[in-house]
Amino acid sequence: MDVDRGSIDEPDERTGPELSPSRSRANLKQQVRPALLSVLVLTVLGGVVFPLLVFAIARLLFPRQTAGSLIRRGGAVVGSELIGQEFQRPEYFQSRPSAAGSGYDGTASGGTNLGPNNPKLLNGSSNFAGVRQLARGYRERNGLASDIPIPIDAVTRSGSGLDPHISLDNALLQVPRVARARALSEESIRLLVMQHLAGRQFGFLGSSRVSVLALNLALDELSGHRVSR
Repeated sequence: MDVDRGSIDEPDERTGPELSPSRSRANLKQQVRPALLSVLVLTVLGGVVFPLLVFAIARLLFPRQTAGSLIRRGGAVVGSELIGQEFQRPEYFQSRPSAAGSGYDGTASGGTNLGPNNPKLLNGSSNFAGVRQLARGYRERNGLASDIPIPIDAVTRSGSGLDPHISLDNALLQVPRVARARALSEESIRLLVMQHLAGRQFGFLGSSRVSVLALNLALDELSGHRVSR
């Protein structure tokens, strides 16, 4: 049977009422306003309230740490437990090499960013001491034979450039030089090193280490001198 096509209603492509411009703007405001408010509220909570709350709690419970873990002698600040310093004189234990600025610059913390396969790391350049140069200088300063193994922390920079510690092996290799420079027995210096030996962090992280600044301050107290780099 033939169907009269003219009698079939064509479906309307518009499935809903057409929105007026004023209603569209109202719907847009309903969507944008919560988004903006949530960003503002989360910024205040996460960027202002939470940091201030954490600082206030830390200041109350750990006042020394929040002040920078500063070390004072005679009323003067001589350093921090958290930031290494450079010591060049032979009567002091010397720190790990640093790539932070010109060396242990707290405003320019950072490492060399040299990969293990980069020849510059091993051989150095005109303005950069590589592992070979650092090992040669370390042996010369401490009177070591060319076949004596050198601790890795004595010839490489830390990632921050501000490491305040050296390894126990590094400290023990420096004992004879420090003892000669201070006219003290190696045994007394070695005992002082062991007294300042800290174990692994939390008992399992990293390795045993010695704070260079704390050890040098103890040396000065033992000899009756003041720290001088």
